Amino acid sequence: MMRKLSIFFIIILVLFTSCRTIDNNSESSSRHSLIEKSEANKNTSHVIPQGSTIGTRYSTPEGFTRVEVDKGSFEEFLRNQKLKPYGEKALYYNGREKPSKGVYDSVIDVDIGDRDLHQCADAIMLLRGEYLYSIGSYDDIKFNFVSGFTAEYNKWMEGYRIKVEGNDASYYKGTEPSNTYEDFRKFMDMVFAYSGTLSLEKEMDRVHIEDMKIGDVFIIGGSPGHAVIIVDMAMNDANEKIFIIAQSYMPAQQTQILINSNDENMSPWYLLKDKEKLKTPEWTFEVDTLRRF
Repeated sequence: MMRKLSIFFIIILVLFTSCRTIDNNSESSSRHSLIEKSEANKNTSHVIPQGSTIGTRYSTPEGFTRVEVDKGSFEEFLRNQKLKPYGEKALYYNGREKPSKGVYDSVIDVDIGDRDLHQCADAIMLLRGEYLYSIGSYDDIKFNFVSGFTAEYNKWMEGYRIKVEGNDASYYKGTEPSNTYEDFRKFMDMVFAYSGTLSLEKEMDRVHIEDMKIGDVFIIGGSPGHAVIIVDMAMNDANEKIFIIAQSYMPAQQTQILINSNDENMSPWYLLKDKEKLKTPEWTFEVDTLRRF
């Protein structure tokens, strides 16, 4: 009985450290007014509908140029994320469509499976894991569970699997060594089930807003919590940075490119000059919540 109660506690903890809908900073009413305003004056001047990646679908505002990124870098990987055809909706894990109104402009073409797993922190961990898997950096694919246990893909490749009993997790030899993409995704599903914003925030490094770059994450770990990731960036001659952000949410859903409800002429780009908060359609972050892998 005690073992069952412990397992139940861990599941509840993971659920409550995932992204959840709240009236963040008492701004729900203003958020709805921003949504209505953005729909009435939706800006598409920076959208290139035929573009199939983040880098080719969105042009930069006048005076800004995309920052250069190294070939084979995480930054390049994110900018080159494949998008669903323009106008297609984000799907929940059960196949239902998420309305785009006031929230997102495009959708990353990602398979999220049919379980309620791919939420906010999970989408970011999957992007990071996919990148490391694509370059063969298997030893670096590792994420912490909320309990503190570190799940390592290199051990999963060797045939080890993870047993969770209450607050404890351990490896056991479960199958023959293998390293297929299917193996990788099963490993990530295990991570999604036992990790969340609380654990991800703790394993990332704090970054000053002036030093932000593509791949950095605005994250609030806890109950509730949320996270968004910077997937593209541009600068002007005054070294002002603008950026595009992506998120998943609850329940599990495909990753979306968020609109900027606060500045339709800039959307989907964001500019934080002289601002203390990043206001997104479904969450508000303090600027000191920026983190990096």
